[in-house]
Amino acid sequence: MLKVQGLNAWYDRSHVVQGVSFEVRAGEIVTLMGRNGAGKTTTLRALMGLVAKRSGSVVFDGHEVLGQPAHTRFHAGLAYVPEERRIVPGLTVRENLQLGITASRNRHETARMIDEIAQTFPRLKERLDQEGTSMSGGEQQMLAIARAMMARPKMILLDEPSEGIMPLLVEEMFALFARMKHAGTTILLVEQNVERALRISDRAFILDQGAVVHTGTAAELLADPAIQDRYCAV
Repeated sequence: MLKVQGLNAWYDRSHVVQGVSFEVRAGEIVTLMGRNGAGKTTTLRALMGLVAKRSGSVVFDGHEVLGQPAHTRFHAGLAYVPEERRIVPGLTVRENLQLGITASRNRHETARMIDEIAQTFPRLKERLDQEGTSMSGGEQQMLAIARAMMARPKMILLDEPSEGIMPLLVEEMFALFARMKHAGTTILLVEQNVERALRISDRAFILDQGAVVHTGTAAELLADPAIQDRYCAV
């Protein structure tokens, strides 16, 4: 689904991502690990085309996309949910969801699609006519993910989805990710709660100072005491 080779990304003169290479297979959940400042968010932004200065190769679903703008990647089936969520103030949950429908999709099926999404996100179903920004942080995060899912992406990039969310909603969210995978959505996950993320992941790779320093299956990383001590403490 995604093949990254020699990815570099800069902010001004700062070389944040340095020759990163990895693959994500269709139907997998893959976790991107690393300490704060390791380059995880910049990697996701570069994959989505949101970093101006970048080089290397990003092949998504068989097509090179590195030089394409973010909206082209989105229409090709790559979605991104940033840490800051970006729920639109003044719009209801329903209206925020409608923003996720791409022009290439069947807009006349909006009501059916919202109903379908609401079945997956029961908390949102109860709040469709509530203003999106009036909900809790965890509910807003679910709305951001649901809005991305409205486009029926092949793959979704999730940046710190459990940040600042109460434990009960975190449990619901990770159960949701497992259901998304079961339904066929490929997920690349950056998550502060590394141990929990690894428990639903197939594989993981570790960034340190902008470079990949370790890769393995989730089970291997969970069983490695050195990895646990260095990266999985929460």
